[in-house]
Amino acid sequence: MTNTAAPVSRPAGSAAVTDLGWRYVGHRARSTVRVRSLAEAARVAQVAAQAVPTLEKHLAIDLRVDQVVLTALDPDTGVLTEADLIVVRTVTAALIDAGFLPVPGDGRGVQVVELAIDAMDIPAVRPFWQAALGYVEDPSDPGPDGSLLDPTGQGPSVWFQQMDSPREQRNRLHLDVDVPHDQVQDRLAATLAAGGTLLSDAHARAFWVLADAEGNEVCLCTWQDRERPG
Repeated sequence: MTNTAAPVSRPAGSAAVTDLGWRYVGHRARSTVRVRSLAEAARVAQVAAQAVPTLEKHLAIDLRVDQVVLTALDPDTGVLTEADLIVVRTVTAALIDAGFLPVPGDGRGVQVVELAIDAMDIPAVRPFWQAALGYVEDPSDPGPDGSLLDPTGQGPSVWFQQMDSPREQRNRLHLDVDVPHDQVQDRLAATLAAGGTLLSDAHARAFWVLADAEGNEVCLCTWQDRERPG
């Protein structure tokens, strides 16, 4: 019997959802359904929710007048689990039967944005950001130096990067943008064409570091090459 609470590795998660029109980004599976009205968006949400009544806490649904964004994630652990893969498969089948097609997004595609804050003393600054943003502890990264999440799932998560010495020559905040593994090269090319500079690809395919004309940094990230050996 499958342990539905078992976490799924990044490669396994990506392989399991990609052919279903979903993408693994930022510890979760995400897809979109194009719609023509808010009423049709509500219908998509109804079909998706009714498909997984016993696993509904694993499914987040964001409605817009032109699309519905579907996210599968275990809210208790903050990572993708076997239960989430069941949600993806079941919801996808139900939507297709109802005449809707899950896709990984048109144009921009699905993504997850993270805000990184460089800090010398993470436990000292983390409570400030948690209070200011109204965020909660990330269940996948607990502890006094762990990440923070928007409890509504609307804002970007915040994580803290340990500094060894004060860094005055650059900003202490940068954005992490998690994109589908099969779209990162297009995003990378577009960012460079828009005036960006590639600062480092030393950790590609996990992430590429780029900067704008004034040195403000962004990391384009994928799930790839992040598994710990052994």
